[in-house]
Amino acid sequence: MRADPDAGACLRWGVLALGLMLGLPAAGGSAPTEAPIERPRARLEAPDFSLQGLHGETLRLSAYRGRVVILNFWASFCAPCRHEMPALQRLWDRYRDRGLVVLAVAADRGDSRQVRRFVEQGGYTFPVALDPTGAVRNRYEVVVLPTTYLIARDGRFSGRALGERQWDGPAIRSLVESLLGTGVP
Repeated sequence: MRADPDAGACLRWGVLALGLMLGLPAAGGSAPTEAPIERPRARLEAPDFSLQGLHGETLRLSAYRGRVVILNFWASFCAPCRHEMPALQRLWDRYRDRGLVVLAVAADRGDSRQVRRFVEQGGYTFPVALDPTGAVRNRYEVVVLPTTYLIARDGRFSGRALGERQWDGPAIRSLVESLLGTGVP
């Protein structure tokens, strides 16, 4: 999923990315935000990947085909990422029996103990994958943490969010319910 190719859009993305990296709230609001999720012009298929999970298991995106996936790129050292994790857990708790998967891809490099400790201390039960080389982040063009993709049941992108979101807020719950109900927004 790529940003608009025109120069103005590239500049806007760059300014937004820089602001988010510096910890500034997106769109002038305070984080976490319920800013609209960016919707793709063309619904492209999400690239498959295989990463090691926190407990040594192999996690493949394609294993979740037929389910709605919230694919969250985060890091244990990223304050906005840490802030949004409880809301992702609440979203997972609320909708996992209806076909929602929250798949968190940790951007931490090196030893995974810090990621494991953070996940255990927070009581997060959704799948967590490790991307220590950044290969999957690069494939998904992640330049800001957190970055989250919404993937419909058909394996195609349905949205993208740059920066922290209130994942269990009414607007996002409504979007998730529409994806779960029909499979396509």
